[in-house]
Amino acid sequence: MGIDIEKQIQELQKRVENLEKGTKDQITIVVFSGDLDKLLAALIIATGATAMGTNVKLFFTFWAIAALRDIKKKSKGKNFMSKMLGFILPKGSTKVKLSKMNFGGIGTSMMKSLMKKKNVASLEELLKTADELGVEINICEMTMNLMGFSKDEMIDYNHMTICGVGTFLADAEESKVQLFI
Repeated sequence: MGIDIEKQIQELQKRVENLEKGTKDQITIVVFSGDLDKLLAALIIATGATAMGTNVKLFFTFWAIAALRDIKKKSKGKNFMSKMLGFILPKGSTKVKLSKMNFGGIGTSMMKSLMKKKNVASLEELLKTADELGVEINICEMTMNLMGFSKDEMIDYNHMTICGVGTFLADAEESKVQLFI
């Protein structure tokens, strides 16, 4: 029996070594929600981890993409459905609302005011910091197409790519940590 245990330990050690070879000091976060508090959480984690030397990749999909739209940019050639979604969804990070206790916008205003008083970075400031730190933002191409968004209407961000779910899956497979927000 002693030989079997030793053999099992050796096999487990080999498996652990193989797993360690395949991962990087990297965090991959699916940013699904377009709510202010959840976007803040994703960017606080991303900037904090990057400041500590960890590579971070954010995969923006569905409702979160609206926060990346530039309020000053317009996209031409949209069909009726795309125009409607563009109208209904928030245009940019300044227009997103809290997931709870929004109270018709009063809660969001109160939270932003409290954040300012407490010197907590705004969503816009966190996006700027994330860009300066090199946090990668990958936007789901399928969702962009579905919602009628184009790269032309997104914020200026140096580390932004439009990609498919395969890119996210490859990034997640290499990451030590994967989160869904």
